[in-house]
Amino acid sequence: MIPSNPVNQFLRTDRMPHIWCPGCGLGTTVNCFVRAIESCGLPPDQISVVSGIGCTGRVAGYLYLDSFHTTHGRPIPFATGLKLANPKLKVVVYSGDGDLFAIGGNHFIHAARRNMDLTIICVNNFTYGMTGGQVTPTTPVGAISSTSPYGNVEEPFNLPFLADSAGAVYVARWTTFHVRQATKAMKEAILKKGFSFVEIIAPCPTLYGRRNRLGDGLESMRFYKNNSLIKNGADTREVDLSFDGKITCGTFVNRERPTFLDQYNSKMAARYGPSYQLYEGVP
Repeated sequence: MIPSNPVNQFLRTDRMPHIWCPGCGLGTTVNCFVRAIESCGLPPDQISVVSGIGCTGRVAGYLYLDSFHTTHGRPIPFATGLKLANPKLKVVVYSGDGDLFAIGGNHFIHAARRNMDLTIICVNNFTYGMTGGQVTPTTPVGAISSTSPYGNVEEPFNLPFLADSAGAVYVARWTTFHVRQATKAMKEAILKKGFSFVEIIAPCPTLYGRRNRLGDGLESMRFYKNNSLIKNGADTREVDLSFDGKITCGTFVNRERPTFLDQYNSKMAARYGPSYQLYEGVP
């Protein structure tokens, strides 16, 4: 008898095969995520996943967890409300670079500033893969897209630096080649109290890769293998990405500071006295 895969309990296998293109890195990130969940030892009913719109946003539909496929750019405010309504939940936001940092950029900044107890997993493929391959806030200078046919001229965000500057307590970056490290980072981010951020660099062979003559998904794996530099604790100001340069990977930030809910409870207890019932969620 062939034993079942232990991570199947977290997947909606009845919805397989998935809709992502051959060579896309999203399936790899989902594999890493469910293995991270399994190693955390948390019951499935204590984990909720919130996603936005885009190729990465479809992840929520393949997870056998309480999940929410929300409006474009708004997964973080949805997740914030969910966390405050039930603080015992582990709430994970799983979305792409366009959804989280274009229309959703302001939400990201302020959730990090408040140190909301959320885990943010961003699959960064440098393009809007679902809607035509347009420029995103992470598209490297010089890259060709449907809205930059002669090469992008806009400076992209350095996502780890942005997360670090806004106040995230955990910041890491890996590629879809680094499956064990990405799994470990996701586990650490989930178990970390506070606003944690994991960026996963992933290929989009159909739109980004084809337009930029980068080859198929396998060629991307070779590129990640040969051009990644692991540097834990690196200064996030120095981990920006270029079109074909080195990719600095690792855990860059791991610190402690009070969460939004900790601060709220502390203020209310100080104001109303030790007998005040601290906020634990909606009854």
